[in-house]
Amino acid sequence: MTLLNAPPRVITVGAGLLDEALRAQAVRTTPVSWRPPLPGTAQALARVLADPRRQRANELAVGRLTSARPHLVGVRRASEILGAGTFLHAGPPITWERASGPMRGALIGAMLLEGLASGEREAQDRLAAGAVAWRPCHEHAAVGPMAGVVSPSMWLFEVHDDEHGGTAYCSLNEGLGKVLRYGAYGPEVLDRLRWMDRVLGPALAAALERTGPIDLRSLIAQALQMGDELHNRNRAATSLLLRELAPAVVEAAPGDAAEVLRFINGNDHFFLNAGMAAAKVSTDAARDVPGSSLVVAMARNGTDFGVQVSGLGGRWFTGPAGVPDGLYLGTYGPGDANPDIGDSTITETTGLGGFAMAASPAIVRFVGGEVADAVRATRSMYEITLAEHPVYQIPGLGFRGTPVGIDVTLVARTGLLPVVNTGIAGRVAGTGQVGAGLVRPPVEAFTSALAALADPE
Repeated sequence: MTLLNAPPRVITVGAGLLDEALRAQAVRTTPVSWRPPLPGTAQALARVLADPRRQRANELAVGRLTSARPHLVGVRRASEILGAGTFLHAGPPITWERASGPMRGALIGAMLLEGLASGEREAQDRLAAGAVAWRPCHEHAAVGPMAGVVSPSMWLFEVHDDEHGGTAYCSLNEGLGKVLRYGAYGPEVLDRLRWMDRVLGPALAAALERTGPIDLRSLIAQALQMGDELHNRNRAATSLLLRELAPAVVEAAPGDAAEVLRFINGNDHFFLNAGMAAAKVSTDAARDVPGSSLVVAMARNGTDFGVQVSGLGGRWFTGPAGVPDGLYLGTYGPGDANPDIGDSTITETTGLGGFAMAASPAIVRFVGGEVADAVRATRSMYEITLAEHPVYQIPGLGFRGTPVGIDVTLVARTGLLPVVNTGIAGRVAGTGQVGAGLVRPPVEAFTSALAALADPE
């Protein structure tokens, strides 16, 4: 009788038409945002949600991810870590026959850089014949932006996790435009890489011996509060890193210091690669927790977009990489764009990049859209993540922690896909960067991972 005598309390679910009609009649409503699960996932979703290990496993995995304490400890040659005969690349495994233009271009450039071919044609023939082994960065505790190609003579950031003991690597950032990671391999690209080999790498290695470990978690937290989102905007983080390194560079390499510091200062993306290694070592801490549905890697090779899940080991679950929607340089347009490429989505996997765009209003000038779109993107990601980062916080949201810990069950339940902001590579080998924008991963990558969790045999 109390229900009949009291004013009605109405809960509306789904489409907003009913809620709007009731509010127009002065009826108080409680709208509930609800979406049906992704088509074809109901059975797998029910089985995974019923797994008694899942909640505790996810708490453990995301706790490891957010408690990681990455420190930049050195700069080392790739040959010291990989040996002399191996190349690395971004994304899931791929063959030469399926490789995209920018991936092929970066591999050709690496062959020329290492002196393994005398020209473009010989490099292509040798790569097609399997003369060089090339494997995913992620399978060697590494990450690489865009094509992500690493060859033996290149220098890598070395990042150590002081909490869980892991180590991860990433190449040094070349800058924007015509660079190897975007598939360019002209003389100016190779000259820059040779300078990085001869001057930049040794200077940074010697400088870090003087500074000792640099706390990247603290630096990233500061940069978020200075307007970076740590994927496509790294201006504050690069400036903070430069402050840490500059005195030691002057002491360690006085003859080259001006050139080295000028290069870093002129490259707002210089920190990106160190930040990617920090993200990689953090997500690696969350791997291999039985029963966990936490995503520990998202990566693209220019053809496929792949994810890895904590409870499923090193298995890749893939779908076709999409073409980003964004802003283009000069006369370039969507027809010039290659599908999404790179390991840099490791930033989104740790609650940065597209997940932290609300911290970086200026990012919309680079990837398109409006400031309100950036805020909405971040807010929506709380619906598919397991936690809020205790250290990475967003001033504009009342210092709320960034959404972190993508859960494949939440992706299936809500139909929401991770927001990724990214650079855009030209589809023709040798072109370089043509723009930047936003992209959504393929739903197949997440639904196939969910199916594997439901039936791990």
